[in-house]
Amino acid sequence: MIRKSLENGVQILRLDRPEKKNALTGAMYSDLAEALELGNDDDTIRCHLICGQPEIFTAGNDIGDFLQYAGKSGISETPVVRFLRALVRNQKPMVASVDGIAIGVGTTMLMHCDMVFASPRAFIRSPFVDLGLVPEAGSSLLGPQLMGHARAFELLCLGNAFSAEKALQAGLVNEIVADNVDATAFACAGEIASKPPEAMALSRKLLRGDTRELSDRVEEEIKIFASRLSAPETIAAFQAFMTKKSKD
Repeated sequence: MIRKSLENGVQILRLDRPEKKNALTGAMYSDLAEALELGNDDDTIRCHLICGQPEIFTAGNDIGDFLQYAGKSGISETPVVRFLRALVRNQKPMVASVDGIAIGVGTTMLMHCDMVFASPRAFIRSPFVDLGLVPEAGSSLLGPQLMGHARAFELLCLGNAFSAEKALQAGLVNEIVADNVDATAFACAGEIASKPPEAMALSRKLLRGDTRELSDRVEEEIKIFASRLSAPETIAAFQAFMTKKSKD
């Protein structure tokens, strides 16, 4: 589930499924998308803060849940795609607090955040290619822009894990916080929320630039991602993953 609260202009979105390492279900994606969409039109929401549980940001997609949704309606109608589009259309500053694992979409959503704080035990990895898939959330565009081609390739294609320190060096993380990363992230979100909102919105829009290219890239990734779901190597990779998961 997603626990939502509003404190001093900060909408806190806490991933709360620790028994499954915060693996994101369709219902959780829908809640996240709805919260971001609501924030665009709600003046009381001045900043979003996304956080997880101790040692667990998110293990990424709940693959079994995702395949059920994709099988029923096709990937373009899945809650995860709604969330990816909501990330692009989000108009409010977004802060993330990463403690522990951030896998797959747990990594790519960070590229949409304006500030990212991580604990020393952050573990960031995007095993898309290992599953026969391609990067999503516009990360194939944002990754190289943020950290250069070589580091983006290492993270998104080679699937190497990034420690908190490596993510900091790459520009994916703003600061490593040794003690209570959530409190530091909330303090930053509160500072953002306290700024003149119109000036903040205009400044952020200038920094982000025209998002049409990003939106187009997200849609291109979705199309390719969908086509990969029926590829033999992807099916084999998913079967191997599910078999391993059942044994764990």
